[in-house]
Amino acid sequence: MEDTGLDTSEIDVVVVGGAGHVGLPLGLMLAKVGLRVGILDIAEGTLQRIRRGEMPFLENGADELLRDLLPTGRLELTAGSSILGRTDNVIIVIGTPIDEFLNPSMTIFERTVNQLVPHLRDGALVVLRSTVYPGTTAHVRDLLADRAASVDVAFCPERIAEGHAIEELESLPQIIGADDARAGDRAEALFRHLTTRTIRTTSREAELAKLMTNTWRYMKFAVANQFFMIAEEAGISYENVQRAVREDYPRAADLPGPGFAAGPCLFKDTMQLAAYTSDHFPLGQSAMQINEGMPAYIVDALERRHGSLRGRTVGILGMAFKAESDDTRASLSYKLRKLLRWAGARVVCTDPYVVDERLVPLEAVLENAEILVVGAPHRAYANLKPRADQSVVDIWGALGGGIRL
Repeated sequence: MEDTGLDTSEIDVVVVGGAGHVGLPLGLMLAKVGLRVGILDIAEGTLQRIRRGEMPFLENGADELLRDLLPTGRLELTAGSSILGRTDNVIIVIGTPIDEFLNPSMTIFERTVNQLVPHLRDGALVVLRSTVYPGTTAHVRDLLADRAASVDVAFCPERIAEGHAIEELESLPQIIGADDARAGDRAEALFRHLTTRTIRTTSREAELAKLMTNTWRYMKFAVANQFFMIAEEAGISYENVQRAVREDYPRAADLPGPGFAAGPCLFKDTMQLAAYTSDHFPLGQSAMQINEGMPAYIVDALERRHGSLRGRTVGILGMAFKAESDDTRASLSYKLRKLLRWAGARVVCTDPYVVDERLVPLEAVLENAEILVVGAPHRAYANLKPRADQSVVDIWGALGGGIRL
């Protein structure tokens, strides 16, 4: 429903930044369990799509859930901050970006606090939800206090895998980071609408737990990519090495396969952890160099095999940052495209999910490309049959022919 500015009815919870990949699934799930939920977001175009029953991004199970919820009246979508005055529970889904020096920027929180304070109720609970730099929760609490806002503040990080939020919001335990019992109890009561399992910590412990969770995944991908490079440079089949390491050996079962480690969180959060430590986290810095270096490694391998790429047509299959996603944020496929162009190649790109006017149909890529590179291992590519004269780079093994470089 549209915000007329006249409604004074009670809202159980308002999600600030609620039309995005983290906020919208959370809002839908809270509405699913019976709460009246306000979705506050400045993206009016996105809000209009949601009002029409259209999910603005891919999320398993969300399309049907949204269509079921809209007629109930339990979702209210608005770009107006006045809705905050109708609730005792506010969840802020705004992360900490990193600047050009790979250091966290706090400006966005200071700006957000200034915008929200005039509308917050006295005694409201304010929950930070997105990944933040350690100490951000306490900083926001101080900012609110300096502006005479009498509120409780907690940090309750999301830990979902994008695309699986609807399932994981109910199945994963929720971390409740709070520095006083009242704020922790109130946040726990709010999230127990979704899950019966909670983990209580201080706010800074929760902030570090979230950063370390993402950094751990990023470092595992870096290890896998480094192992892949070592085997390839030695002329050894990494696929056979990987199978020998993992098959029926539980202590190596969590070793991922090689591939692009990208997206809006893993790199950023690793750099935030590096900024937090006095030694700048050399393991994390190395992981960043390995993962971010994968596109250049592929271009170098192609040049070793084919000589100059100038004038050659290279097709990239998949521009999202991961399989079965339409999210291109921090996608290394775009970095690969840029490097290939710098090497003189003509690059044609496709993706079944991504909306980008620069992309072309899959058929055009398959017809025109001399070299095919799998950028995102979408299931749609599993049965592709490249031509005999096409060179294929598939470090994921997505095409069914094994790992190929």
